[in-house]
Amino acid sequence: MDDKQLAAAENLSADVFHQILDLAITGKGALPGAHATAKAQLGRHGDAEAAIRAIVNQHLALAGGQGFATNWGGFLMSLVTIPANIGAHAFVQARMVSAIAHLRGYELEDPRVRTALLMCMLGPSAGAALVSKGVLPSSPLVVATAPVFDSHLDGAVAKVLLERAMSAISGKRLGLMLAKGVPFVGGGVGAAVDAWSTRAIARHTLDALPSRRPKA
Repeated sequence: MDDKQLAAAENLSADVFHQILDLAITGKGALPGAHATAKAQLGRHGDAEAAIRAIVNQHLALAGGQGFATNWGGFLMSLVTIPANIGAHAFVQARMVSAIAHLRGYELEDPRVRTALLMCMLGPSAGAALVSKGVLPSSPLVVATAPVFDSHLDGAVAKVLLERAMSAISGKRLGLMLAKGVPFVGGGVGAAVDAWSTRAIARHTLDALPSRRPKA
């Protein structure tokens, strides 16, 4: 990441994750959203859980693919003004958790569900730590099914996501500096880390948001 991208990142607000989540759910142009992605996989597999497994595998491949940020990064940056690598990575995870939730019977237009999706994007360890500290009240399921929408909680979750993104930016800058003299190492490590973190978030979402659809 160059100095211009870092400066752009430093000017971000937590609302950028609401923008990314909205884009991930609805899609735009050639970039399909969670609704379209879920529908396509459900049509191929005919079963919601089988479609979810296919979606997870698809997004793990995208997370580890080095071409994703390059090919779609400019499009993401033009919409949410966020550095391409962070924007693309967040989009992949947001679309994945949204498609899982949709196939399990959660209404993606419900603001309570959207807060729960952002909580899922924090991952299992960060979410548990924030609950223990009292920053988060409970699990994503409790938030998704709460009696009312909590705007303060929603803002707090988005703020934590932004802080984690900024930490990731700093870590990637350091990693690139250390790996400069070793061809291909920087990209390979970055791809592995992104795929690993996306897998962890997928597992967390599957555990945190059980199906609400009636059993056949």
